Amino acid sequence: MKLPTVTPADIRRALLLREEIALLDLRYEAAFATGHPLFAANMAVDRIAIEAEVRLPRKDVPIVLYDGGDGLVGPGAERLAALGYTNISALDGGLKAWRAAGYEVFEDVNSYSKAFGELVEVRRHTPSLSADEVAKLIADKTNIAILDVRRFDEYATMNIPGSVSVPGAELVLRAGQAAPDPDTTIIVNCAGRTRSIIGTQSLINAGVPNKVRALRNGTIGWTLARHRLDHGATRRGEIGSFAGGPANARDVAYRAGVRHIGAREMAALVAQIDRTLYRFDVRDAEEYEAGHLSGFRHYLGGQLVQETDMAAPVRGARILLTDDRSVRADMTASWLAQMGWEVYVLEGGYDSALEIGPPRVLPRPDPAHRYRRPYEGTDVAQAAMQAYLDWEYGLVEQLRRDGTHGFYVI
Repeated sequence: MKLPTVTPADIRRALLLREEIALLDLRYEAAFATGHPLFAANMAVDRIAIEAEVRLPRKDVPIVLYDGGDGLVGPGAERLAALGYTNISALDGGLKAWRAAGYEVFEDVNSYSKAFGELVEVRRHTPSLSADEVAKLIADKTNIAILDVRRFDEYATMNIPGSVSVPGAELVLRAGQAAPDPDTTIIVNCAGRTRSIIGTQSLINAGVPNKVRALRNGTIGWTLARHRLDHGATRRGEIGSFAGGPANARDVAYRAGVRHIGAREMAALVAQIDRTLYRFDVRDAEEYEAGHLSGFRHYLGGQLVQETDMAAPVRGARILLTDDRSVRADMTASWLAQMGWEVYVLEGGYDSALEIGPPRVLPRPDPAHRYRRPYEGTDVAQAAMQAYLDWEYGLVEQLRRDGTHGFYVI
């Protein structure tokens, strides 16, 4: 099929003006991770039938396709058109033209979320401790609580000894139970950097009375320092916020520019069919399965901040979050707003009829096509771990050169 084309400058204009655009890289994830524009989203051509209607809810959204000269754009456009998508164009010259125009190319996956995390640390001077410092605190039996903010399955695979699983958006909701003594130092860790930075700063922003520190470089840093990781842990943090936590979370969202709306305003957003609206339930999977609002897809709040390009590939779209306790939605929304999204939190709705059933989970890609993250698993080469950390440290400068992000930090 004959496709209209757009230039790299056209895409840059759309990003700067906050227009809706889905810039889709049709290569396999492993190739995507070798380099792509900042706000490109990966949708391998052979996964369009699986993913498109979940990730691209509006059929006339502007979609721009590109590849690395692999001949994927034509087949990709045909598959999208077969699903009813009507506004499809191609990046003239593909990724090579993007590079030739002198625009930035970002490596890895979830790149702009990770770059945002680095910007938060630079702007807020998010406090952290090295692996050796934390190991000494553990050995000295210091009054600490180590909270692992990754997904529970990641935590169970490998974790800092003695840590407890409290996935990112749950921190403000559960920190009071995990560390009820305000003299307890809370240490937040993930596998690398982003989620520990965001988690630590979340607790600080929400006014937790405890001293909070990130474990610098997460389990990667722990491994590189030759400390032992545990495996198979099942400890989960219980619900119990610190005094003022929920109200403080709402204030954080307000300061970030998040708007709280009710059912009537939500209906008005849904009715505006010329705009993309993503609706996410940011609670845990068990809560979602027990009863959720119709039309809301499950996405853990911490993962939504980490994997925004996967969850919402239409840059410039609107995002509406729901959470029966509000805290998780408020904290998640506060970060998405700072990442340049138009974000709303739905108030109430849980006293009406709810849908029952598990979250819809997209099938995993073929492992042969997937990018192996340097921070996952237990058999990653140390050189790959160090190279990954070095890459993350350079992201803030790369954001500056790119100039399209529109991020701010409260």
